[in-house]
Amino acid sequence: MTEQELVGTATATGNGATTAATPEPVPAENPFERLGRMRAESRLGGGQRRVQDQHKKGKLTARERLEALLDEGSFVEIDAFVQHRSRDFGLDEQRYLGDGVVTGTGTINGRTVCVFSQDFTVFGGSLSEAHAEKICKVMDLAMKIGAPVVGLNDSGGARIQEGVVSLGGYADIFLRNTLASGVIPQISAILGPCAGGAVYSPAITDFVVMVQGSSYMFVTGPNVVKTVTHEDVTQEELGGAATHATKSGVAHLAERTEVDALMAIRRMLGYMPQNNREQPPTISLDDPDDRRDFMLNAIIPDNPNKPYDIKEVINRVVDQRSFMEIHEGFADNIVVGFARLGGQAVGIVANQPAVLAGVLDIDASVKGARFVRFCDCFNIPLVVFEDVPGFLPGTDQEWRGIIRHGAKLLYAFCEATVPKMTVITRKAYGGAYDVMNSKHIRGDFNVAWPSAEIAVMGSKGAVEILFRKEIAESADPEAALAAKDAEYRQKFAHPYLAAERGYIDDVIEPADTRPRLIHALRLLRNKQDTNPWRKHGNLPL
Repeated sequence: MTEQELVGTATATGNGATTAATPEPVPAENPFERLGRMRAESRLGGGQRRVQDQHKKGKLTARERLEALLDEGSFVEIDAFVQHRSRDFGLDEQRYLGDGVVTGTGTINGRTVCVFSQDFTVFGGSLSEAHAEKICKVMDLAMKIGAPVVGLNDSGGARIQEGVVSLGGYADIFLRNTLASGVIPQISAILGPCAGGAVYSPAITDFVVMVQGSSYMFVTGPNVVKTVTHEDVTQEELGGAATHATKSGVAHLAERTEVDALMAIRRMLGYMPQNNREQPPTISLDDPDDRRDFMLNAIIPDNPNKPYDIKEVINRVVDQRSFMEIHEGFADNIVVGFARLGGQAVGIVANQPAVLAGVLDIDASVKGARFVRFCDCFNIPLVVFEDVPGFLPGTDQEWRGIIRHGAKLLYAFCEATVPKMTVITRKAYGGAYDVMNSKHIRGDFNVAWPSAEIAVMGSKGAVEILFRKEIAESADPEAALAAKDAEYRQKFAHPYLAAERGYIDDVIEPADTRPRLIHALRLLRNKQDTNPWRKHGNLPL
């Protein structure tokens, strides 16, 4: 018998008993090979078949999204080897490295960001205890280093098999979203179906970006809605990108593709500082500070009731091609967005006379207030273009709380301490004049065009109240009304009474708007203003 044949056979002992020979030890795996194998396994997510399924849907994987979002080669992963710790419902037999979310840091245009990207190929991106811990860890890191957080959300919600442990994980994330609010910018991309708890974290963040046709947000899906309310509604109708970008206002941007959404996030972050202790970045652009645009002198129609597009005014005043509109499809009677003036980032808030005459309603007030507060959080100066006939009247608005919601915009402007500049292009009537960053609520630089009308109300309405009896008793009421209207307009429908009182700083030629705003912006660069000490104010929610 050979030596090899003896291996594993019984051997004699002194007392005649036999014992089994010790098996040969399995060669230890090279530690570097093990690391490489585990790294490759973590990068594969839920496996090649599920990756292919993701691609068949026209969607990128979690890692491909990060590659598109971040500067090339800048991503450094954290917690690639984390796994869930659950044993119920067969989960102990389904363990994936990373547990359905990729977390780490990278750069966007050379500036550090903290990121997480949920992996739909692993348990449908559902959130477990370990999954939540990874997100919380990267958010905590973002707060320590003062860097923005970008979350790429593609999750079916809580991992049902883990029960309340998963729900607790969501609450841990919600708390961090809240504590980080106003400290570091937070941006959420919705890149798949997000339901239940998965929608509340994005809702707390500063901006939500969705993708048309492939991303959805709802508290409960269409099946539950049909059971509870008997409404037959599709996913797209209930919570698609178009719905949230136009009806609910939950989504700030609705992009055509995932790559478009990620590029929009890259562009948006370019207007923001890293945190609330920094100033937004200044970029040198090829647009002269002293550029005068004489087309602005003819942009206001002779008829005060005729509309014009305030976006044309904005684009002619700010640095060329720098205006990035936010919330474009929602409450489009007010326009908000980021731009640059002399290379410096600013936030734009503008009434849109081409929609509902630029009137302020509930949605416009909430949209404007939210944007103003974001800019104030992150030291982004505000530029207001005002052409507002007042607040929208009617039972629908009153019953839904226009007073309370309109007060949000007033509160936001009053509270803001960043440099605040207002250009009154035409109408500034009633309480809406006060609300739109008037001098009375700490506007720093307030000017008007010669076409401005600053008054309690429009001339026709004012005359009908002031001279009602006189007009009614005249031989020709229509002629009397026209005469009184002309008289009122001559006395009040101009900016000079406000200028006389110092409520505006100057009346300027429209062509001079850009150089005057840039001068004011630089003058206010070191502005210091504070609010009384308080734990926090009580915003009229």
